[in-house]
Amino acid sequence: MMVACGTESGKFRLEGRLRNINQGEFWVYSLDGGLVGIDTIPVRNGRFSYEMELFDQSTLMLVFPNYSEQPIFAKSGATVNIKGDATHLKEMIIEGTSDNEDMTMLRMQLNELTPPDIPDVVSNFIKENRDSPVSIYLLQRYFVLSPEPDYRQARVLTEMLLQENPENGQLLILKKQLKKLENSGLKALIPKFSATDIQGKKVTEKALKGTVNVVTTWASWSYASTNQQQTMKKLKEQYGDKLGVLSICLDAQPATCRRQIAHDSLKWSTVCDGRMWETPLLQKFGLADVPANLLIDSKGKVVARNLTVKHLEERIHKMMH
Repeated sequence: MMVACGTESGKFRLEGRLRNINQGEFWVYSLDGGLVGIDTIPVRNGRFSYEMELFDQSTLMLVFPNYSEQPIFAKSGATVNIKGDATHLKEMIIEGTSDNEDMTMLRMQLNELTPPDIPDVVSNFIKENRDSPVSIYLLQRYFVLSPEPDYRQARVLTEMLLQENPENGQLLILKKQLKKLENSGLKALIPKFSATDIQGKKVTEKALKGTVNVVTTWASWSYASTNQQQTMKKLKEQYGDKLGVLSICLDAQPATCRRQIAHDSLKWSTVCDGRMWETPLLQKFGLADVPANLLIDSKGKVVARNLTVKHLEERIHKMMH
């Protein structure tokens, strides 16, 4: 019926209208390769539409002007419609396929829960919907990429989904990733990694060889994260090489990252590949927010995660003495 309504096979269409937004643009990228790179969706008078080639299915991430994200479960030949209020994005309605409608219903339920109750509800949804792409997204979002990841539960749920979908590429990759992510848990050694920083320099775990080491995430659009970077700059000036720092910037445009680094006179390595939340180092370290941080001791062990700027500064001073 959706094909008959105007979306032909081999294409996917997203359209909608949000109140309290006039002009602007959204970003869209794919979690599983259905879309190469990042694309933009213009908004005019609160209305927007987007069409892409798609011959199977894909999980897309829609990024709003306030940098909040919403998954869209795309299928070839389908049209998905979004409606709601731009000032209350958690309450927007997404219709057009059963996967998106299931996600909308679950999101409404989660909106009413306290944070400690959310993992159990999400886990039950995954167990009851083992063939759904929504379950794969929820598994990654709430048990792998959350500020407080639960890798043990993630392994259990991944194995459960693989029993129903043994050839699913996303799950097979996730299974491999979880073995590496275990290394970023508290008291575990940081994982080995290799990346290229914004200046084209190769960066590995050997860059974190100070008495105290910190991995941070930031973005030019997040005041809290740039404040964290300023605190790290002050501490770096105080402790020099005794403090090792590596930053991951989630800006979509590396040029924006370079300008911010130059403006703030940051002297340590920053990785910014324009992939935002899909940056491989985020998954390597199990980081999923802006700002976020890992505190690492001289032996390479993770001693704390996602501290407030104040507590991060206090812990660094204490570990230095």
